[in-house]
Amino acid sequence: MSHNVNRRQLLALAAGGAALASAGTPRRAEAKTRTSARIVIIGAGAAGTALANRLVRRLDGARITLVDPRVEHLYQPGLSLVAAGLKPADYVVSKTTDWLPDGVELVAERAEAIDAEVKSVTTESGRSLDYDFLVLAPGLVLDHDAIDGFSLDLVGKNGIGALYAGPSHAAATWQAASRFVEEGGVGIFTRPETEMKCAGAPLKHTFLIEDITRKAGNRGKADLHYAAPQGSLFGVPIVAEKVRMLFGDRGVTTHMKHTLKSIDPGAKRAVFEDAEGSRQEMGYDYLHVIPPQRAPEVIRQSGLAWADKWTDQGWVECDKASLQHLRYDTIWALGDVAGVPKGKTAASVKWQVPVVEDGLVAAIEERTPTETYNGYTSCPMITRVGRAMLIEFDYDNNLVPSFPGVIAPLEELWISWLMKEVALKATYNAMLRGQA
Repeated sequence: MSHNVNRRQLLALAAGGAALASAGTPRRAEAKTRTSARIVIIGAGAAGTALANRLVRRLDGARITLVDPRVEHLYQPGLSLVAAGLKPADYVVSKTTDWLPDGVELVAERAEAIDAEVKSVTTESGRSLDYDFLVLAPGLVLDHDAIDGFSLDLVGKNGIGALYAGPSHAAATWQAASRFVEEGGVGIFTRPETEMKCAGAPLKHTFLIEDITRKAGNRGKADLHYAAPQGSLFGVPIVAEKVRMLFGDRGVTTHMKHTLKSIDPGAKRAVFEDAEGSRQEMGYDYLHVIPPQRAPEVIRQSGLAWADKWTDQGWVECDKASLQHLRYDTIWALGDVAGVPKGKTAASVKWQVPVVEDGLVAAIEERTPTETYNGYTSCPMITRVGRAMLIEFDYDNNLVPSFPGVIAPLEELWISWLMKEVALKATYNAMLRGQA
Protein backbone atom coordinates (compact mmCIF):
# COMPACT_ATOMS: atom_id res chain seq x y z
CA MET A 1 0.00 0.00 0.00
CA SER A 2 1.27 3.44 -0.87
CA HIS A 3 2.60 5.31 2.18
CA ASN A 4 1.10 8.48 0.68
CA VAL A 5 -2.43 7.21 1.31
CA ASN A 6 -3.66 7.81 4.85
CA ARG A 7 -6.46 6.15 6.80
CA ARG A 8 -8.94 8.96 6.10
CA GLN A 9 -8.33 8.70 2.36
CA LEU A 10 -8.80 4.95 2.51
CA LEU A 11 -12.09 5.37 4.34
CA ALA A 12 -13.20 7.81 1.67
CA LEU A 13 -12.19 5.32 -1.00
CA ALA A 14 -14.33 2.58 0.53
CA ALA A 15 -17.23 4.83 1.46
CA GLY A 16 -17.33 6.06 -2.10
CA GLY A 17 -18.05 2.55 -3.29
CA ALA A 18 -14.64 1.91 -4.79
CA ALA A 19 -14.88 -1.80 -4.13
CA LEU A 20 -13.76 -4.51 -6.48
CA ALA A 21 -17.18 -4.95 -8.03
CA SER A 22 -17.54 -1.28 -8.86
CA ALA A 23 -14.41 -0.97 -10.95
CA GLY A 24 -15.06 -0.65 -14.67
CA THR A 25 -16.75 1.47 -17.29
CA PRO A 26 -19.35 3.93 -15.97
CA ARG A 27 -22.95 3.41 -17.08
CA ARG A 28 -23.40 5.51 -20.18
CA ALA A 29 -26.64 7.05 -21.39
CA GLU A 30 -28.16 4.97 -24.18
CA ALA A 31 -30.88 5.82 -26.65
CA LYS A 32 -33.66 3.27 -26.27
CA THR A 33 -34.04 0.70 -29.01
CA ARG A 34 -37.61 0.09 -30.11
CA THR A 35 -38.44 -3.62 -30.27
CA SER A 36 -41.23 -6.10 -29.67
CA ALA A 37 -38.76 -8.87 -28.78
CA ARG A 38 -39.80 -11.46 -26.21
CA ILE A 39 -36.93 -11.94 -23.77
CA VAL A 40 -37.04 -14.68 -21.14
CA ILE A 41 -34.50 -14.69 -18.30
CA ILE A 42 -34.35 -17.85 -16.21
CA GLY A 43 -33.18 -16.77 -12.76
CA ALA A 44 -33.83 -13.64 -10.70
CA GLY A 45 -30.62 -13.76 -8.69
CA ALA A 46 -27.82 -11.24 -9.01
CA ALA A 47 -27.20 -11.91 -12.71
CA GLY A 48 -30.79 -12.06 -13.94
CA THR A 49 -31.92 -9.08 -11.88
CA ALA A 50 -29.00 -6.87 -12.93
CA LEU A 51 -29.59 -7.72 -16.59
CA ALA A 52 -33.33 -7.06 -16.38
CA ASN A 53 -32.72 -3.62 -14.91
CA ARG A 54 -30.28 -2.74 -17.67
CA LEU A 55 -32.49 -4.06 -20.47
CA VAL A 56 -35.47 -2.04 -19.27
CA ARG A 57 -33.36 1.09 -19.73
CA ARG A 58 -32.07 0.00 -23.14
CA LEU A 59 -35.20 -1.33 -24.80
CA ASP A 60 -38.57 0.22 -25.56
CA GLY A 61 -41.43 -2.22 -26.04
CA ALA A 62 -39.60 -5.44 -25.22
CA ARG A 63 -41.51 -8.08 -23.28
CA ILE A 64 -39.10 -9.15 -20.52
CA THR A 65 -40.03 -12.14 -18.37
CA LEU A 66 -38.09 -13.42 -15.36
CA VAL A 67 -38.69 -17.00 -14.23
CA ASP A 68 -37.76 -17.77 -10.62
CA PRO A 69 -39.73 -19.13 -7.64
CA ARG A 70 -37.46 -17.68 -4.96
CA VAL A 71 -39.18 -15.19 -2.65
CA GLU A 72 -35.92 -14.15 -1.02
CA HIS A 73 -32.88 -12.61 -2.64
CA LEU A 74 -29.64 -13.61 -0.91
CA TYR A 75 -26.55 -11.44 -0.76
CA GLN A 76 -24.33 -14.48 -0.95
CA PRO A 77 -20.96 -12.72 -0.43
CA GLY A 78 -22.14 -12.03 3.13
CA LEU A 79 -22.61 -15.67 4.12
CA SER A 80 -18.96 -16.07 5.14
CA LEU A 81 -19.38 -13.15 7.55
CA VAL A 82 -22.54 -14.67 9.04
CA ALA A 83 -20.78 -18.02 9.49
CA ALA A 84 -18.02 -16.33 11.49
CA GLY A 85 -20.41 -14.52 13.81
CA LEU A 86 -19.59 -11.13 12.25
CA LYS A 87 -23.04 -10.42 10.78
CA PRO A 88 -26.59 -11.57 11.63
CA ALA A 89 -28.43 -13.88 9.26
CA ASP A 90 -30.80 -11.15 8.07
CA TYR A 91 -27.81 -9.17 6.77
CA VAL A 92 -27.94 -11.22 3.58
CA VAL A 93 -31.72 -11.39 3.07
CA SER A 94 -34.04 -9.17 1.04
CA LYS A 95 -37.06 -9.75 -1.19
CA THR A 96 -36.62 -10.78 -4.80
CA THR A 97 -39.25 -8.25 -5.84
CA ASP A 98 -37.43 -5.38 -4.09
CA TRP A 99 -34.87 -5.27 -6.89
CA LEU A 100 -37.00 -5.83 -9.98
CA PRO A 101 -37.79 -2.91 -12.27
CA ASP A 102 -41.21 -1.87 -13.50
CA GLY A 103 -41.86 -3.24 -16.93
CA VAL A 104 -40.84 -6.82 -16.36
CA GLU A 105 -43.01 -9.81 -15.50
CA LEU A 106 -41.95 -12.18 -12.74
CA VAL A 107 -43.19 -15.73 -13.15
CA ALA A 108 -42.69 -17.08 -9.64
CA GLU A 109 -42.24 -20.67 -10.74
CA ARG A 110 -39.42 -23.06 -11.44
CA ALA A 111 -38.45 -23.54 -15.09
CA GLU A 112 -39.20 -27.17 -15.88
CA ALA A 113 -38.01 -27.54 -19.47
CA ILE A 114 -36.30 -25.63 -22.27
CA ASP A 115 -36.84 -26.36 -25.95
CA ALA A 116 -34.22 -24.43 -27.87
CA GLU A 117 -35.53 -25.62 -31.23
CA VAL A 118 -39.02 -24.15 -30.82
CA LYS A 119 -37.78 -21.35 -28.53
CA SER A 120 -39.94 -22.10 -25.55
CA VAL A 121 -39.60 -22.45 -21.77
CA THR A 122 -42.10 -24.53 -19.79
CA THR A 123 -42.66 -23.78 -16.12
CA GLU A 124 -43.56 -26.27 -13.38
CA SER A 125 -47.26 -25.42 -13.69
CA GLY A 126 -47.17 -26.22 -17.40
CA ARG A 127 -47.16 -22.63 -18.58
CA SER A 128 -45.36 -22.15 -21.89
CA LEU A 129 -43.24 -19.04 -22.43
CA ASP A 130 -42.18 -18.46 -26.02
CA TYR A 131 -39.11 -16.33 -26.54
CA ASP A 132 -37.07 -14.60 -29.19
CA PHE A 133 -34.06 -14.41 -26.87
CA LEU A 134 -33.25 -16.48 -23.80
CA VAL A 135 -30.80 -15.79 -20.98
CA LEU A 136 -29.85 -18.66 -18.67
CA ALA A 137 -29.02 -17.30 -15.21
CA PRO A 138 -30.50 -19.81 -12.72
CA GLY A 139 -27.38 -20.05 -10.56
CA LEU A 140 -26.32 -23.48 -9.36
CA VAL A 141 -27.48 -26.18 -6.96
CA LEU A 142 -25.68 -27.66 -3.96
CA ASP A 143 -25.48 -31.44 -4.18
CA HIS A 144 -25.51 -32.30 -0.48
CA ASP A 145 -26.66 -35.85 -1.25
CA ALA A 146 -23.27 -36.54 -2.84
CA ILE A 147 -21.78 -36.78 0.66
CA ASP A 148 -23.01 -39.94 2.36
CA GLY A 149 -24.30 -39.38 5.86
CA PHE A 150 -24.69 -35.61 5.46
CA SER A 151 -27.97 -33.71 5.54
CA LEU A 152 -28.79 -30.08 6.15
CA ASP A 153 -30.60 -30.78 9.41
CA LEU A 154 -27.20 -31.69 10.89
CA VAL A 155 -25.79 -28.19 10.44
CA GLY A 156 -25.07 -26.52 13.76
CA LYS A 157 -25.13 -29.82 15.62
CA ASN A 158 -22.31 -32.16 16.62
CA GLY A 159 -19.67 -29.84 15.20
CA ILE A 160 -20.98 -29.59 11.62
CA GLY A 161 -21.03 -26.39 9.57
CA ALA A 162 -22.17 -25.59 6.02
CA LEU A 163 -22.25 -21.88 5.29
CA TYR A 164 -23.19 -22.18 1.59
CA ALA A 165 -26.65 -23.59 2.35
CA GLY A 166 -28.19 -20.21 3.18
CA PRO A 167 -28.50 -17.58 5.94
CA SER A 168 -30.03 -19.82 8.61
CA HIS A 169 -27.46 -22.53 7.98
CA ALA A 170 -24.64 -19.96 7.98
CA ALA A 171 -25.85 -18.77 11.39
CA ALA A 172 -26.05 -22.38 12.57
CA THR A 173 -22.52 -22.89 11.24
CA TRP A 174 -21.33 -20.17 13.60
CA GLN A 175 -23.05 -21.96 16.48
CA ALA A 176 -20.96 -25.06 15.77
CA ALA A 177 -17.81 -23.08 14.99
CA SER A 178 -18.09 -20.96 18.14
CA ARG A 179 -18.15 -24.08 20.29
CA PHE A 180 -14.98 -25.20 18.53
CA VAL A 181 -13.44 -21.78 19.20
CA GLU A 182 -14.14 -22.21 22.91
CA GLU A 183 -13.41 -25.90 23.34
CA GLY A 184 -10.76 -26.63 20.70
CA GLY A 185 -10.12 -30.04 19.18
CA VAL A 186 -9.70 -31.00 15.53
CA GLY A 187 -11.22 -28.69 12.91
CA ILE A 188 -11.48 -29.85 9.29
CA PHE A 189 -12.32 -27.43 6.48
CA THR A 190 -13.25 -28.79 3.05
CA ARG A 191 -14.05 -27.80 -0.52
CA PRO A 192 -15.66 -29.82 -3.34
CA GLU A 193 -14.18 -31.51 -6.38
CA THR A 194 -16.51 -29.64 -8.76
CA GLU A 195 -16.38 -26.06 -9.93
CA MET A 196 -17.85 -23.83 -7.24
CA LYS A 197 -19.02 -20.33 -6.55
CA CYS A 198 -16.41 -18.15 -4.84
CA ALA A 199 -13.61 -20.66 -4.56
CA GLY A 200 -12.02 -18.46 -1.90
CA ALA A 201 -14.87 -19.01 0.57
CA PRO A 202 -13.49 -22.27 2.07
CA LEU A 203 -10.17 -20.53 2.65
CA LYS A 204 -11.84 -17.47 4.18
CA HIS A 205 -13.75 -19.61 6.65
CA THR A 206 -10.57 -21.42 7.63
CA PHE A 207 -8.67 -18.17 8.13
CA LEU A 208 -11.50 -16.57 10.11
CA ILE A 209 -12.03 -19.46 12.51
CA GLU A 210 -8.27 -19.76 13.03
CA ASP A 211 -8.00 -16.05 13.80
CA ILE A 212 -11.06 -15.98 16.08
CA THR A 213 -9.71 -19.00 17.97
CA ARG A 214 -6.34 -17.28 18.34
CA LYS A 215 -7.94 -14.05 19.60
CA ALA A 216 -9.96 -16.07 22.11
CA GLY A 217 -6.70 -17.38 23.55
CA ASN A 218 -7.54 -20.97 22.61
CA ARG A 219 -5.36 -21.51 19.54
CA GLY A 220 -3.18 -23.97 21.45
CA LYS A 221 -6.21 -26.23 21.90
CA ALA A 222 -7.15 -26.26 18.20
CA ASP A 223 -5.69 -28.46 15.46
CA LEU A 224 -6.78 -27.10 12.05
CA HIS A 225 -6.79 -29.06 8.78
CA TYR A 226 -7.73 -27.98 5.25
CA ALA A 227 -8.66 -30.81 2.86
CA ALA A 228 -9.28 -30.25 -0.86
CA PRO A 229 -9.51 -32.47 -3.96
CA GLN A 230 -7.33 -30.09 -5.96
CA GLY A 231 -3.55 -30.15 -6.13
CA SER A 232 -3.17 -26.50 -5.08
CA LEU A 233 -4.91 -24.16 -2.68
CA PHE A 234 -6.14 -21.70 -5.30
CA GLY A 235 -6.52 -21.64 -9.07
CA VAL A 236 -4.10 -18.74 -9.53
CA PRO A 237 -0.58 -20.05 -8.82
CA ILE A 238 0.84 -16.91 -7.18
CA VAL A 239 -2.20 -16.70 -4.88
CA ALA A 240 -1.98 -20.42 -4.09
CA GLU A 241 1.61 -19.95 -2.95
CA LYS A 242 0.69 -16.98 -0.78
CA VAL A 243 -2.12 -18.96 0.90
CA ARG A 244 0.24 -21.92 1.39
CA MET A 245 2.68 -19.64 3.18
CA LEU A 246 -0.03 -18.14 5.37
CA PHE A 247 -1.38 -21.57 6.28
CA GLY A 248 2.16 -22.58 7.20
CA ASP A 249 2.61 -19.51 9.38
CA ARG A 250 -0.70 -20.14 11.15
CA GLY A 251 -0.33 -23.84 11.67
CA VAL A 252 -3.04 -25.07 9.29
CA THR A 253 -2.22 -28.56 7.97
CA THR A 254 -3.19 -29.12 4.32
CA HIS A 255 -4.39 -32.35 2.73
CA MET A 256 -4.39 -31.86 -1.03
CA LYS A 257 -6.13 -34.27 -3.43
CA HIS A 258 -8.48 -35.32 -0.64
CA THR A 259 -12.20 -35.45 -1.47
CA LEU A 260 -14.82 -35.65 1.27
CA LYS A 261 -16.97 -38.72 0.55
CA SER A 262 -18.94 -39.45 3.71
CA ILE A 263 -19.39 -38.56 7.34
CA ASP A 264 -20.53 -40.38 10.47
CA PRO A 265 -22.08 -37.53 12.51
CA GLY A 266 -22.54 -39.61 15.65
CA ALA A 267 -18.93 -40.75 15.75
CA LYS A 268 -17.63 -37.45 14.34
CA ARG A 269 -15.66 -39.22 11.63
CA ALA A 270 -15.13 -38.06 8.04
CA VAL A 271 -13.97 -40.26 5.16
CA PHE A 272 -11.84 -38.80 2.37
CA GLU A 273 -10.69 -40.33 -0.91
CA ASP A 274 -7.23 -39.47 -2.22
CA ALA A 275 -5.97 -39.29 -5.81
CA GLU A 276 -5.19 -43.03 -5.86
CA GLY A 277 -8.68 -43.93 -4.71
CA SER A 278 -7.61 -44.89 -1.19
CA ARG A 279 -9.94 -43.97 1.64
CA GLN A 280 -8.75 -42.23 4.78
CA GLU A 281 -10.77 -41.62 7.91
CA MET A 282 -10.30 -38.53 10.05
CA GLY A 283 -11.92 -37.63 13.34
CA TYR A 284 -13.14 -34.10 13.92
CA ASP A 285 -14.64 -31.80 16.50
CA TYR A 286 -15.63 -29.26 13.85
CA LEU A 287 -16.20 -30.08 10.19
CA HIS A 288 -17.09 -27.49 7.57
CA VAL A 289 -18.78 -29.03 4.53
CA ILE A 290 -19.02 -27.46 1.08
CA PRO A 291 -20.75 -29.96 -1.21
CA PRO A 292 -20.31 -30.54 -4.94
CA GLN A 293 -22.03 -27.90 -7.07
CA ARG A 294 -23.87 -28.40 -10.33
CA ALA A 295 -26.15 -26.69 -12.81
CA PRO A 296 -29.86 -26.98 -12.04
CA GLU A 297 -31.65 -30.02 -13.43
CA VAL A 298 -33.49 -27.99 -16.08
CA ILE A 299 -30.13 -26.99 -17.58
CA ARG A 300 -28.62 -30.47 -17.39
CA GLN A 301 -31.65 -31.93 -19.18
CA SER A 302 -31.98 -29.18 -21.78
CA GLY A 303 -29.28 -30.27 -24.22
CA LEU A 304 -27.63 -26.87 -23.73
CA ALA A 305 -24.76 -28.00 -21.50
CA TRP A 306 -21.24 -28.92 -22.57
CA ALA A 307 -21.08 -32.48 -23.88
CA ASP A 308 -17.31 -32.90 -23.63
CA LYS A 309 -16.36 -31.22 -20.34
CA TRP A 310 -17.88 -30.69 -16.92
CA THR A 311 -20.17 -33.55 -17.90
CA ASP A 312 -20.96 -34.34 -14.27
CA GLN A 313 -21.84 -30.69 -13.59
CA GLY A 314 -23.83 -29.47 -16.59
CA TRP A 315 -22.58 -25.92 -17.10
CA VAL A 316 -23.98 -24.16 -20.17
CA GLU A 317 -21.96 -24.45 -23.38
CA CYS A 318 -21.03 -20.92 -24.40
CA ASP A 319 -18.27 -18.77 -25.85
CA LYS A 320 -16.08 -17.61 -22.99
CA ALA A 321 -15.76 -14.05 -24.37
CA SER A 322 -19.32 -13.34 -25.54
CA LEU A 323 -21.17 -15.81 -23.25
CA GLN A 324 -23.37 -16.64 -26.25
CA HIS A 325 -24.35 -20.27 -26.72
CA LEU A 326 -22.20 -21.99 -29.33
CA ARG A 327 -25.10 -23.78 -31.05
CA TYR A 328 -28.05 -21.45 -30.46
CA ASP A 329 -27.35 -17.79 -31.21
CA THR A 330 -30.48 -16.57 -29.41
CA ILE A 331 -29.28 -17.93 -26.04
CA TRP A 332 -26.75 -16.54 -23.55
CA ALA A 333 -25.43 -17.89 -20.25
CA LEU A 334 -24.81 -15.61 -17.30
CA GLY A 335 -23.41 -16.03 -13.81
CA ASP A 336 -22.69 -19.28 -12.00
CA VAL A 337 -24.28 -21.53 -14.65
CA ALA A 338 -22.02 -20.34 -17.48
CA GLY A 339 -19.57 -22.98 -18.66
CA VAL A 340 -16.47 -20.80 -18.68
CA PRO A 341 -13.11 -21.35 -16.95
CA LYS A 342 -13.58 -18.53 -14.42
CA GLY A 343 -16.37 -16.33 -13.18
CA LYS A 344 -18.51 -17.78 -10.40
CA THR A 345 -18.45 -14.67 -8.20
CA ALA A 346 -20.68 -11.61 -7.77
CA ALA A 347 -17.89 -9.39 -9.09
CA SER A 348 -17.73 -11.54 -12.22
CA VAL A 349 -21.47 -11.03 -12.74
CA LYS A 350 -20.87 -7.28 -12.69
CA TRP A 351 -18.52 -7.66 -15.65
CA GLN A 352 -20.55 -10.32 -17.46
CA VAL A 353 -23.91 -8.52 -17.47
CA PRO A 354 -22.87 -5.66 -19.81
CA VAL A 355 -21.48 -8.26 -22.23
CA VAL A 356 -24.77 -10.16 -22.42
CA GLU A 357 -26.71 -6.88 -22.57
CA ASP A 358 -24.62 -5.71 -25.52
CA GLY A 359 -24.88 -9.07 -27.27
CA LEU A 360 -28.64 -9.21 -26.92
CA VAL A 361 -29.22 -5.59 -27.95
CA ALA A 362 -26.81 -6.04 -30.86
CA ALA A 363 -28.88 -9.02 -32.04
CA ILE A 364 -32.03 -6.90 -31.91
CA GLU A 365 -30.31 -4.05 -33.76
CA GLU A 366 -28.73 -6.48 -36.23
CA ARG A 367 -25.20 -5.29 -35.56
CA THR A 368 -21.99 -6.86 -34.31
CA PRO A 369 -21.57 -6.74 -30.52
CA THR A 370 -18.54 -4.95 -29.12
CA GLU A 371 -18.33 -6.02 -25.45
CA THR A 372 -16.35 -9.08 -24.32
CA TYR A 373 -15.70 -10.80 -20.98
CA ASN A 374 -12.05 -11.50 -20.10
CA GLY A 375 -12.75 -13.84 -17.19
CA TYR A 376 -12.55 -11.12 -14.55
CA THR A 377 -13.02 -12.74 -11.16
CA SER A 378 -12.50 -11.17 -7.79
CA CYS A 379 -12.03 -12.51 -4.30
CA PRO A 380 -11.60 -10.36 -1.20
CA MET A 381 -9.62 -13.09 0.54
CA ILE A 382 -10.21 -12.54 4.26
CA THR A 383 -7.18 -13.71 6.20
CA ARG A 384 -7.99 -12.31 9.65
CA VAL A 385 -10.82 -10.36 11.21
CA GLY A 386 -9.99 -6.88 9.95
CA ARG A 387 -7.54 -7.95 7.23
CA ALA A 388 -7.95 -9.24 3.67
CA MET A 389 -6.17 -9.52 0.33
CA LEU A 390 -8.03 -7.96 -2.61
CA ILE A 391 -7.36 -10.55 -5.32
CA GLU A 392 -8.56 -9.90 -8.88
CA PHE A 393 -7.62 -12.02 -11.89
CA ASP A 394 -8.63 -13.00 -15.42
CA TYR A 395 -8.89 -16.13 -17.57
CA ASP A 396 -5.11 -16.29 -17.93
CA ASN A 397 -4.49 -16.03 -14.15
CA ASN A 398 -3.08 -12.54 -14.55
CA LEU A 399 -3.57 -10.35 -11.50
CA VAL A 400 -5.65 -7.35 -12.63
CA PRO A 401 -5.80 -4.99 -9.61
CA SER A 402 -8.35 -2.20 -9.76
CA PHE A 403 -6.20 0.08 -7.61
CA PRO A 404 -2.55 -0.50 -8.61
CA GLY A 405 -0.15 1.41 -6.39
CA VAL A 406 -2.82 1.86 -3.75
CA ILE A 407 -3.95 -1.65 -2.81
CA ALA A 408 -1.37 -4.41 -3.18
CA PRO A 409 -3.31 -7.59 -4.05
CA LEU A 410 -1.19 -10.03 -2.05
CA GLU A 411 -0.87 -7.97 1.13
CA GLU A 412 -3.15 -8.42 4.13
CA LEU A 413 -4.66 -4.96 4.42
CA TRP A 414 -7.30 -3.25 6.49
CA ILE A 415 -8.61 -1.39 3.42
CA SER A 416 -9.18 -4.68 1.58
CA TRP A 417 -11.16 -5.87 4.61
CA LEU A 418 -13.16 -2.64 4.50
CA MET A 419 -13.95 -3.28 0.85
CA LYS A 420 -15.45 -6.64 1.78
CA GLU A 421 -17.11 -5.68 5.05
CA VAL A 422 -18.50 -2.25 4.13
CA ALA A 423 -18.24 -1.17 0.50
CA LEU A 424 -18.98 -4.38 -1.37
CA LYS A 425 -22.63 -4.64 -0.39
CA ALA A 426 -23.35 -1.11 -1.59
CA THR A 427 -21.75 -1.78 -4.96
CA TYR A 428 -23.56 -5.14 -5.16
CA ASN A 429 -26.88 -3.39 -4.60
CA ALA A 430 -26.00 -0.83 -7.26
CA MET A 431 -25.23 -3.71 -9.62
CA LEU A 432 -28.64 -5.24 -8.97
CA ARG A 433 -30.23 -1.94 -9.96
CA GLY A 434 -28.20 -1.94 -13.17
CA GLN A 435 -26.23 1.10 -12.03
CA ALA A 436 -22.75 -0.38 -11.61
